[in-house]
Amino acid sequence: MSYRLEHLEELEAESIFVLREAFAQFENPCILFSGGKDSIVVAHLAVKAFYPAKIPFPLVHIDTGHNFDETIAFRDELVDKIGAQLVVGSVQEAIDNGLAQDEKGVHATRNTAQIPTLIDTIEKNKFDAAMGGARRDEEKARAKERIMSFRDEFGQWDPKNQRPELWNLYNAKVHKGENIRAFPISNWTEMDVWQYIEREKLELPSIYFAHNRDIVKRSGAIVPITEVTPPMPGEKIENLTVRFRTVGDITCTAPVLSEADTVEKIIMETASTVITERGETRLDDQVSDASMEQRKKEGYF
Repeated sequence: MSYRLEHLEELEAESIFVLREAFAQFENPCILFSGGKDSIVVAHLAVKAFYPAKIPFPLVHIDTGHNFDETIAFRDELVDKIGAQLVVGSVQEAIDNGLAQDEKGVHATRNTAQIPTLIDTIEKNKFDAAMGGARRDEEKARAKERIMSFRDEFGQWDPKNQRPELWNLYNAKVHKGENIRAFPISNWTEMDVWQYIEREKLELPSIYFAHNRDIVKRSGAIVPITEVTPPMPGEKIENLTVRFRTVGDITCTAPVLSEADTVEKIIMETASTVITERGETRLDDQVSDASMEQRKKEGYF
């Protein structure tokens, strides 16, 4: 019998350890669930970590109101399938209550409006830890992140005020009002995620696979035509075969040209790409070189 683990087994074991550690150390943790591939993998790992019991903490979705229909439908199906509790924080409700504000202008998104909504949802439900599917290879601000990232009483992240994580020992002690954002798949890459999805035969929202969609080309990006992203005067609508590498708010998520309609083809496509999914398709990260870091300092996950 061989006790040597393959790299996916090593990553899985580390992630399950982090999930169990979070459950053991925190009083009221949750999983931040967007309906994207990374949070789907984290939810699957949580199912494995606590099987045969159900996941002992809720899934939290910050609903911008500008989500793809396929993502919301998949979210509801998955929650029913695994028997998890779902907590939804509404950005529209936060805007109506004056807690958040819609951006103005052609390139307006609701991504920044997620920040006060997330902090308010954490505060209302008294979560002391929120686990997410962020990975260090996504973006340079993510690369600075600890597995367990300390946030102050305002939900803010200070990269200079983080705790050492030696020998996989995690200090999860927080004062009342403070919280931790934990990232079980922080050490995974996009390729690891897709290979794990293939190995575990995980289901995903259909928009991750190649499909025909009406789009326009705007500011160097492909923008899907929807109710919240209509074509601008003079723009030419094209129907192209595309897929989404990452799933988020419609207003800041661009598809890519692709013929990859199976997980196997996506893995081959991912192997040949040199740009991360956020770098290629997340318009909110292209506002400035420090846009992600600034949002995290304001409370973004």
